[in-house]
Formats: sequence, structure tokens, C-alpha cells
Amino acid sequence: MTENERRNASNVFGDPMISCSTSPLTGFFRDGCCNTGPEDTGMHLVCAEMTADFLAFSKDAGNDLSTPMPQYGFAGLKPGDRWCLCVTRWKDALNAGMAPKVVLEACHLSTLEWVTMDELKAHATTA
Repeated sequence: MTENERRNASNVFGDPMISCSTSPLTGFFRDGCCNTGPEDTGMHLVCAEMTADFLAFSKDAGNDLSTPMPQYGFAGLKPGDRWCLCVTRWKDALNAGMAPKVVLEACHLSTLEWVTMDELKAHATTA
């Protein structure tokens, strides 16, 4: 996927995506947006606002997002941080009653292939 294609990606409303977070810098391409492409096998589509409960859930599920890994330039996430999550992890959290809030304007349109707009809207927070 080219930079131009990423710049023109659509959110779940069909509008241009807004940035999810630049501090911490998120996204599969580390461009601040929940962009995707063929190389993004994890489908980092959902802009989510971290909570302590979700971070514990994710760690228990084998994806520790809170522990710093300086060797990868990763400071670890804390409650309140926004991060592009794998859509399947968000769906797992939803099914477990642990889904964090999402920024709809920053969620990639492809998210709707995995979850419904109603599910997303029920967990929406403001941009």
C-alpha cells in the first residue's frame, strides 16, 4: 500500500480517517492512523482508548501491551492511551465484556467486515 493510498483511507463512516494517536505513535505503519494493507496480517483497524481492564485482558490473552519493550522502541501502554488494535482482539474483548472505547472517526472502514456499526457505536468515545 502506498503512502497516498493510506492518506486516502476511509473510516467506518466512509469519510477520511483521522489520526488515532501520535503519542504514543500507533498504527501498523507507525503513521498515527489505523491504516492497513496486505502486509498487516493482524489487521490493526480499531482505534481504541486503553483501560486498565482491557490491558489486563489483553495480557491474559497473550498480548502484553502494557510492559515496556525498549528494544523495540515501545514504552508500553497505560489507561487513556489510544492505540490501533487488531480487530480480532477487540472482537474477543467485546465478546468477553471487556471492549475498550473506540474513536469511530479513526477506525478503518474494514473494521465493519468483523464487527457491526451498532457494536462500535455502543463503545464510541469522542475524537
